[in-house]
Order: sequence, then structure tokens, then C-alpha cells
Amino acid sequence: MAAGIEAELLDLLAVFIFAAGVGIGVAKVGRFPYTIALLLAGLTASVLGVEFGITLSHDIILFVLLPPLLFEGAATTDLEEFRRNLSPILVLAIVGLLGSVVVLGYVGQYAFGFPLLVSLLFAAMVLPTDPVSVLALFDELGAPDRLATLVEGESLLNDGVGVVVFSALLALLQETGDGAVAFTPDLIVEVSVGIVVASVGGTAVGLAAGYLVYRVMANLDEHMTEIVLTAILAYGSFLVAEHYLGVSGVIATVVAGLFIGNRGAEYAMSPRTKISIFNTWETAAFIVNTFIFVAIGTTTPVQQLLAHGRLIAFAAVLVLAVRALAVYPLTTLVTRLQPTDISLDYQHVMVWGGLHASIPIALVLGLPRTLPSGAPFPYREELRAMVFGVAAFSLVVQGLTMGRLLDRLGIVTRAPATEVYELLVGRSKAVAGALDAAEELYASGQLSRTTYEDFTAEYEREREDLDEAIRQLLNEYPELRREEFLTGERQVLQREKSAVMDAVRSGVIADDVGDRLIDEVDIKLDRVHSGESTVGEEEEGYEEFWRTRAAEFGLDAAELDDEESGDADEA
Repeated sequence: MAAGIEAELLDLLAVFIFAAGVGIGVAKVGRFPYTIALLLAGLTASVLGVEFGITLSHDIILFVLLPPLLFEGAATTDLEEFRRNLSPILVLAIVGLLGSVVVLGYVGQYAFGFPLLVSLLFAAMVLPTDPVSVLALFDELGAPDRLATLVEGESLLNDGVGVVVFSALLALLQETGDGAVAFTPDLIVEVSVGIVVASVGGTAVGLAAGYLVYRVMANLDEHMTEIVLTAILAYGSFLVAEHYLGVSGVIATVVAGLFIGNRGAEYAMSPRTKISIFNTWETAAFIVNTFIFVAIGTTTPVQQLLAHGRLIAFAAVLVLAVRALAVYPLTTLVTRLQPTDISLDYQHVMVWGGLHASIPIALVLGLPRTLPSGAPFPYREELRAMVFGVAAFSLVVQGLTMGRLLDRLGIVTRAPATEVYELLVGRSKAVAGALDAAEELYASGQLSRTTYEDFTAEYEREREDLDEAIRQLLNEYPELRREEFLTGERQVLQREKSAVMDAVRSGVIADDVGDRLIDEVDIKLDRVHSGESTVGEEEEGYEEFWRTRAAEFGLDAAELDDEESGDADEA
């Protein structure tokens, strides 16, 4: 036992020494995606016959490595940005994926020479865009927030649907044995119901688990314990959904991460807890990413790739073509039906940024060697080579050219003024935190008056300088001022909505009054999301319904004057 554990630890140590060497090289070279460098180095090691003793299995990827990556990606996703782009994300993640599986499955039976069911199985394995790869690459390139939300949001959701479709098709293939099956209306309905149940069930598990941990954290202020609670949430939601309830563990973990990373961070975490939790998960995601990309590179069956090069080439081209057939028409349709705009440049990046790696590899590694009848699993070697080949092409070719594509399309990651603004605001928040800490220490008797006054004098001077620098920057760049104004307005309206909900729950106001007030806040939020402020600089930018109701009741103080009323009506 000891020898086995020691051997595994030595293998892990070798992996991280290897990764550290790659990281040092990347730091010397400059702008080069760390994860792609790990993959290329791993492939080189595989070709040279260097072995690390790594066994990359379906269960290791799906149950050990994937939950923390999904949870960290979801927890750091801005929920408001996610909601604003929910329509295109859902359409691409569900309709786009299902349609792509059907198209690639149908075309693939002729291109690859597979039976229809085997071709559909390949499509279900390879088409889900991989959140692990996308999140890692976009973080390194610093993609624009909205573009990152669109691509990452789709990636976080569609692999849950892909796993469900894969499981249904695999079960059918194991029943038929040779891949010959008639897709009757009853069978299609059965598969569709299974997808809906798995998706809705995963969402329910994620919400329930996230809310439970949220309630515990709201009544606790111990950052180390709260880190443990988030770890329980990440793995627990996945295992309960996937292993015990038979629904989508991926969706459960994503929903739990979105919940605790947004509402939990806002209402259930102290500043110290936020820093501790997000730093911990960022480090965990980096370590897991390091392992998984080295492992993919070193375990890629290079000889099988060479033997099935023609199939892999067809597959890589068809996967990209089907991806384009899904993205361009569906995003165009969504932009016509919804008040949202996804530029053609963004669509190009969404097509090219649909990377395929960890999820497809986990699924293909889950293919059994034999069928229940004892016969060999049909086309297992070809499927394995094709999935690994498409993953390698996706990560190396698409991943390495993503930065150039962003530059060529003129999609700037961050303007210099935005970077300076973030620097100033970040430091301003740090100074405010330092002043609060000094106040608490002085109030508790841990600081003398003299030391306290020295601290506050120093930080107050810095705060005044920061305020002046921010004022000058906003005056010179009006677009920054407007963005800051709209962002602040969104946050204030969210707090306003939460206060009304609390008043309804505590019985201060009746449900019907609360519903009317919440509806009005939602109207304001919709206007802010569309880029229109509801706050006037000198007068009311929006006339709330309480003013009308109070004026009808004879309360003159609630009435706007003529100038304000006219401005509010125009708004």
C-alpha cells in the first residue's frame, strides 16, 4: 500500500515539475497560452516515449477533475451578464447542440462509413464545447466580458446536455449491438424527455444545494470553514445529481456555482471570506488545469492518430462546419427576436472558440471494450482516435490562433483607459478597506489614538488623490463614466429589489403591493440593461407609480413639478 501511494505521489510530483518547467519557459517567451504549451509539451513527451505513470480515465475526469473547474468557472461568472445573454446562451447550448448532433450524425455516416447510431454517438461525444479549455484560454487572453460570457456560458451548459444525449445513445447502441436502429417518433420522444428530466433535475439539485450552503454561510463568519463548505457544494452537488439521482451533475454544479458565487458572495460572505474562497478556487482550478492538460498530452494515442489520420481530418473539418452552421443562423435569429446584438465579429470568435477537449475525452474514455453480448464495441478504436485527434486540433490550432483572430477582428481585450480605471478603483477599494480595519482596531482598543490618527491621515490623503485621479479620468473618457453609472445603477436596483422582497417576507407590506414594486424595479432594470439610465442628473428620470398613487390620495409632497414630470414622461 505504502509503495503504491509513494509511486503515485512521485508520478504527480513529476507531472508538476514538468509543468513548472513549461511555465518557466512560457514566462520567458511571453504571450503564449500556458495550457496550450502544457498540451504541446505533453504531446512531445508522448512521442518521445516519456511516461509519467498517469492513468487518465472517464471517472477521474468526470468525478474528480471536472467539478472544481465547473464550479470555479460558474462562481466567477457575473450573473447579471449571464442573465442579459441568457437567450443566445440557451439557444446555442440546447437547440444548437442537438441540431449539430443530428447534422453531424447524418453526414458522418457517409463521411466516416459508420452506422447512423455510431455516427450520432461520435457527434454527441465530440460536439459539446469544453468549459475547461474555453475558460482557461479566455482567462489567459483576457477576452471582452460579454464575449467571454457568451462562449463560457454556452460551454458551461451544453456539455451537460451533451452528456445526457451521449448516455441515451450509448444505451441504445448497447441494446442493438451493431448500431442499426430505427428512430421512431416514440424513441425520439423518449430521448427528449430524458434530456429535459436530466437538465431540469440538475438545475433543481444545484439550486437546492446552493441555497442550503448559502443559508449556512449567511449565519457563519469563519472563512476557512466556508472554504470547506464550498468544496462540499462543488463535489456534493455533482455526485448527488449524477450518481444518486441520475440527472445532470454538470448542470447541478454550474447552477450551484452561479448561486453561491453571486448571491452568496453578495449576502453571505464577509470581505475576508470572499478573498479566501475565490483565491482558493482560482488556485485549485489552476492546479487541476495543469494536471489535465499535461495528462491529455501524454496519454494521447499518437500511433492511433497516425493510423486514422484521414478520419481525423474529415472529423475536424466537419466539426467546424457544423459549429458554424449552428452559430451563425441561430445567433442571427436570436438578435432579431430579442433586443440584443451579437456582432458578426463575435460570431466568428464563437465559432472558432468552440474548443473540444476534456468533456469529449472523458466520454470516449467511458466507452466499454465490449457490449453486453460479449461482442467488441463497434469502432471503438476509430472513435477514440477521432475524439483525441479533434481535441488536439481544437486546442493546438484553434487555441494558438485565437489571440491573432481577436487582434485581426479588432476585438480589443481592454482599452488602456479601462485598465487604468480598474487600477484606480481597485486601489480605492483597498484604501477604504484599510480605513475600515483601522476604525475597528481602534474601537476594540488594539490601536492607540496616535497610531490610529497616523494611519487614517495617510490613507485619507491617498483616498483624496485617488478620487481626484478617478474624477479626471472620467471627465476625459465619458464612456467610462457612463459605464460606471449604469453598473452602479444596476447594483442599486438589485439592492432595492432585495429590500422589497425582504419586506414582503417579513410581512411589512402585502404581497400585491410587493409585486407591484418589484415589477417596477424590473422595468427599470430592463431599461438599464439596454443602456438607458432611469436616473436624471438634475431631475427625475423615471416617475415611480407610488407618486401617482400618493397624489391621488391627496399627498402633495409626492407630486413632481412640471419640469420634472415632463422629463420623466419623456424617459
